[in-house]
Amino acid sequence: MRELFDQVAGQSPLDPEEAVRRTTRGPQRKRFYTSAGVDAIPDGFAVTLDGKPVRTPSGRPLLAPTSDIADGIAAEWNAQLDIINPLTMPLTRFANSIAEAVVDRVDAVAEDVAKYLGSDLLFYRAAHPEALVAREAALWDPVLFWAADTLGAHFILTEGVVHVRQPEQAIAAARAALPRNPWSIAALHVVTTLTGSALLALALNYGRLDPDQVWAAAHVDEDWNSEKWGIDEEVAARRAARLVDFRAAADVLRSLNKEMNSKA
Repeated sequence: MRELFDQVAGQSPLDPEEAVRRTTRGPQRKRFYTSAGVDAIPDGFAVTLDGKPVRTPSGRPLLAPTSDIADGIAAEWNAQLDIINPLTMPLTRFANSIAEAVVDRVDAVAEDVAKYLGSDLLFYRAAHPEALVAREAALWDPVLFWAADTLGAHFILTEGVVHVRQPEQAIAAARAALPRNPWSIAALHVVTTLTGSALLALALNYGRLDPDQVWAAAHVDEDWNSEKWGIDEEVAARRAARLVDFRAAADVLRSLNKEMNSKA
């Protein structure tokens, strides 16, 4: 079973695409359990297989902070057929990665997210055509205005891809808004790496944008090119695979924020 959980876990949420690639290597395992369930315990919600707690590769219990997330993980296990396919289990991979690689290094993960604030996707604008410039502005400017007004983070925009140095005060203000609990910061990291934007990840976490809006904003240039030149099937397939992990991270943030609001 350890080999199976090595597959399902990946290495860490710091590179979700590499975690997915790791799951495709090595033999897949047959389903060895009848059903998955959830037990509420003092430390959270434990996922079980035939009543026995699931453990990560290092032996830590597989715990979720909310019942919604735990139910989602259990549903992934229950949805498996004769062969367990880790590619269809993004929440399970995510939970394993947090236990193995994030719980003891929250500051390092937060710092990795903060690095994107120096070269965020939203800073670098197309110079032409006018329709694309307008579309980027429509999708990206509201996030930048929100960051300035709500977080006190005033960033500099530029045309093209030449690096522009951002004010340290802006980076510090946005960094201060990053959550400190392992599940939230790991989810933000996944969203950031998949979209190329820590600001989009923050906007999602704080409810400024919903998941569909974030995904559209992250792919405005790609969608523009597809409309003009047609869809590249290989690019579309990679995007669909990334969307699976994005949706899982967005669901985690939604559940955590719902739980937080219910206790407020």
